[in-house]
Amino acid sequence: MIPLILASATSPPGFFEQFGVDWPHFLAQLATFLIVLWVLKKFAYRPLLDLLKEREERIAETIQKAEQIDKDRAKAEETHKKILADAQADAQRIIDEARKVAQREGDKHLQQAVAEAEHLISKAREATELDRERMMAELKREVGRLVVETTAKVTGKVLTPQDQQRLAEETARELAA
Repeated sequence: MIPLILASATSPPGFFEQFGVDWPHFLAQLATFLIVLWVLKKFAYRPLLDLLKEREERIAETIQKAEQIDKDRAKAEETHKKILADAQADAQRIIDEARKVAQREGDKHLQQAVAEAEHLISKAREATELDRERMMAELKREVGRLVVETTAKVTGKVLTPQDQQRLAEETARELAA
C-alpha cells in the first residue's frame, strides 16, 4: 500500500501501469527477493564474511609471526656475528700468546745455545792452552837436547848429566824470556 501512495503522490495515475508494472507480481517478487536476501545474508554472506574475517586474522597472525621470525633471525645474526668476533678475538689472543711463548722458548734455546757455545769455546781454549803448554815443554826439551848435542859436538867433549841439565835449564830460561 505504501508503494501505491508513493506512486500516486509522485506521478500521475497510471504511470506504473503505463510501464507494465503488475503490482501483485511486483510485491510477490519483492517479498521473494527480501526472503532470499535474508536467507543469503544469514546462511551465505555471514559465513562467507566470517570466513574472510578468519582468513584476515590468520594472515595477520602469519605476518606477525614472519615479523617475529625476522626479528629473531636478525637477533640470531647479531649473536652469530658477536660469537664470531669473540672467537676471532680469542683466536688472535691465542696466536699472540703462542708467539710470545715461542719467542720466550726461542730466546731460552738461544741462550742455552750461546751458553753451550761459550762453554765449548772455553773448553777449546783450555785444550789449546794445554796443547800449547805441552808443545812448549816438548819444544824446550827438544831445543835443550839439540843445544846439548850441539855443544857436545862443538866442544868435542862428553857432557856430564849435570852439564846437560844446566844447559837445558839455561836454554829453557832464555826461550821463556
